[in-house]
Amino acid sequence: MASSPIPTSSAPTLRRTLRLRDLVLYGIIVIQPVAPMGIYGVISNKAGGHVVTTILIAMVAMLFTAISYGRMARVYPSAGSAYTYVGKEIHPGLGYVTGWSMVMDYILNPLICVAFCSKAAMNIIPEVPFYAWVVVFAAFFTFLNVWGIETSATINQWMCAGMGLVVVIFFAAVGRYVWGIHTYGSGFFTQPFYNPQTFSLGGLFRGTSVAVLTYIGFDGISTLSEEVENPRRNVLLATVLVCLITGVLSGLEVYAAQLVWGSKPFPSEMVESAFALIARAAGGVVLFHVINFTLLVANVGSGMGSQLGAARLLYGMGRGDALPKSFFGRIEPKRRIPRNNVIAVGIFALVGAALLELFARQLGGGAYEIGAQTLNFGAFIAFMGVNAAAFVHYFVRNPHKQAGNLLPPVLGFLICGYIWLNLSRPAQVVGAIWMILGIGYGAIRTRGFRGELVNFDIPAGE
Repeated sequence: MASSPIPTSSAPTLRRTLRLRDLVLYGIIVIQPVAPMGIYGVISNKAGGHVVTTILIAMVAMLFTAISYGRMARVYPSAGSAYTYVGKEIHPGLGYVTGWSMVMDYILNPLICVAFCSKAAMNIIPEVPFYAWVVVFAAFFTFLNVWGIETSATINQWMCAGMGLVVVIFFAAVGRYVWGIHTYGSGFFTQPFYNPQTFSLGGLFRGTSVAVLTYIGFDGISTLSEEVENPRRNVLLATVLVCLITGVLSGLEVYAAQLVWGSKPFPSEMVESAFALIARAAGGVVLFHVINFTLLVANVGSGMGSQLGAARLLYGMGRGDALPKSFFGRIEPKRRIPRNNVIAVGIFALVGAALLELFARQLGGGAYEIGAQTLNFGAFIAFMGVNAAAFVHYFVRNPHKQAGNLLPPVLGFLICGYIWLNLSRPAQVVGAIWMILGIGYGAIRTRGFRGELVNFDIPAGE
């Protein structure tokens, strides 16, 4: 079977409307400006209170992979992202495996966000049952993404501004709290970086493996390559900028939190609400509720953004015949978006969130944690694939061997591989099942991943 032709002017294509600012805002919203707040307690307990240090180490680690993503987007400005990079540079079969791992990552994120938002909304309006909220949030995410890319970009700007305001309020409350302390003690302002009484190298790296979750989602920028003005420049800049901005902002947030809480461990039953507890200590009950509501809004933005990225990824795979092209490879002509994929991801989030609640008791309340860690299973397979593709393209096939083309992808691959190997056993089991199903389907559909049956086409006009 011949490869599918490159889209022509007679076929609807994605619309290039996103600027560098839109990409940066999209990345920040998907990651969330308050990203470290939800996992603060877990990191603090694992790292002996060295949350700032783990966030900064994780930032350096993710920057290597961000550089690989951005550089590969210069070569292949495609909605398929890592799926296309690996398929074109290494092997179509490995490209399909990478794409399938990304699908798991992207469709799990809106599912978990729907479940989280529904639980958080019940804390505000407990009279409305959980399953009703699931329908509301799944439908809300889907409606806004179906409406079009311009609408999503506008909403991202408002949400980013709102969360930024809450972060400023938190900083002000912490500043007022610290100003009221008359005896700081020795090393008060440096202990968040290093406290000799609680420091452990093993604990630091265990905490870093969780802190990496702060940055998950930056790769979604590359899935929008076909909707970006000047993608060869802007995707690289946006990807690196989002990692840097997230790292600096997250570092400041957790530093402020540690000035209030110190290195004290959190009781196990309070780990998930650790940051809200710190907010209450710094600013009282009002700030406690503000932070809770902000985390709800942040998960709305993350769910919308990841659904948007998943739809574009499925479009790239459908257009290349790795998934049924008649459904996944279609663009709705009026708004020029992959509407089928947006709706499919919304339905999966709706059904999956409901099932997550049904099985939560049988799983001992750990379903959300397993789901969150399973995100890393798929994400880091994709990260390793992109680093490998960047290594092959810029170093192996480049006649000019330069350290700048060698070190970032190699270091990025090794770091991501280490984190992937140290994921929890339940996450590895669930991830392995997903990968076996996907690889089996792909092998059957493509008759053993024959290259001519998986088309990694790059649209014209980039």
